[in-house]
Amino acid sequence: MGTGLILMIDPGIVVALLLGADIAGVGIVVGRCFGIALLALGLACWPGSKRSENSSPAARAMLIYNVLIAAYLAWLGTAGHMGGLLLWPAVLAHAGVAALMIFTWRGR
Repeated sequence: MGTGLILMIDPGIVVALLLGADIAGVGIVVGRCFGIALLALGLACWPGSKRSENSSPAARAMLIYNVLIAAYLAWLGTAGHMGGLLLWPAVLAHAGVAALMIFTWRGR
């Protein structure tokens, strides 16, 4: 989880320490996406009690991943002035999965 947090904040530090190289441009974007994924993976594997299927660590991690990646990709498309053909469909897909997970949990 720590590596994921550092990748989200400044991917250049991780790349410099691991590979002794610099990254720029899209490498920073991809590094932050991997940081979000590593953070979610760490949360999914975090030990804890499983009180019900609604509070499973894996389900919470999937929700956090989808919310964070949708927000980051949306930020890239608006404030970051980046985007390709599939940027907004990816934002909608991740936001939709997060919304469906929340909707399903509230229905139980």
